[in-house]
Amino acid sequence: MAYPDDCKYSDEHEWIRVEDGVATIGITAYAAEQVGDIVFVEVPAVGTTLTATQPFGVIESVKAVSELFAPASGKVVEMNGALADAPETVAEDPHGAGWLVKIALSDPSELDRLKDAAAYQAMIDAA
Repeated sequence: MAYPDDCKYSDEHEWIRVEDGVATIGITAYAAEQVGDIVFVEVPAVGTTLTATQPFGVIESVKAVSELFAPASGKVVEMNGALADAPETVAEDPHGAGWLVKIALSDPSELDRLKDAAAYQAMIDAA
């Protein structure tokens, strides 16, 4: 799996992509593969404030419930409503249509602590 170069990656396997001051957050293909068949996704409502490294939602699969951790802080400006009816999209297209939330970043410097695609690939290769 090639990870998009326009994203930053957390140790908890979330990705974040910033475009025009809005950051889109999702889970990586590696995380989706580890979770298995996704049957439910819970993300916060618009207006909720996320704090970097803190849990902000859950992904439920047929084998486990996994917490989602915010790669950066900010206020939710959009949630992926399509996941309510099609949670499997997270696994089918994790870096595209399977995005979870979009946030207005409150501290863009938090992105500096995240990995680029090559460093993330090296981390999962070593796992």
